[in-house]
Amino acid sequence: MSGLIGKKIGMTSIFDENGKNIPCTVIEAGPCIVTQVRTEEVDGYKAIQLGFDDATEKSATKADLGHAKKAGTSVKRKVVEFKGFDAEYKLGDAITVEHFAEGEFVDIAGTSKGKGFQGVVKRHGFGGVGQATHGQHNRLRAPGSIGAASYPARVFKGMKMAGRMGGEKVKVQNLRVLKVVSEKNILVVKGCVPGHKNAYVTIQK
Repeated sequence: MSGLIGKKIGMTSIFDENGKNIPCTVIEAGPCIVTQVRTEEVDGYKAIQLGFDDATEKSATKADLGHAKKAGTSVKRKVVEFKGFDAEYKLGDAITVEHFAEGEFVDIAGTSKGKGFQGVVKRHGFGGVGQATHGQHNRLRAPGSIGAASYPARVFKGMKMAGRMGGEKVKVQNLRVLKVVSEKNILVVKGCVPGHKNAYVTIQK
């Protein structure tokens, strides 16, 4: 699906025409530069590689510098391939936030916030023990039994247990575009988006 690379600015809320307060996320979407064009003749599929957010030449490799020079642009921090663009683009072309329109729906993918090592209540939504009387001591948030007795005498793979939480790729689907501010490259979508502030996200139609 066609789309853009963006940066999550943060969350706010706006009022709609009926006076309802709607939570929303503000994203800096583009402008993205076409850094490579994939064709069926050469690559076996059609796609466009977009770059977003300038990086310093000092931090770039020679391969990155050569790749950017071929496209006639500066080195980019984030590079993603997109399929499904209707228009034909050439190296160095810029795609802005005007690629999206108010009222349409988008899918946004990003890396969720890392939460570190967490227990089963926070990580998997376990209820914990509701009954805290009758000698209940310190097992309020414990997972309980994780297996059977002598048979099968092991813990099955995939058992929900405590462990590291977050830091995974998450896609939120069907978020409505509330506002497009083209002069500031701002996209406002309804609801929340994965990632911390200033995290990179991909926005797909």
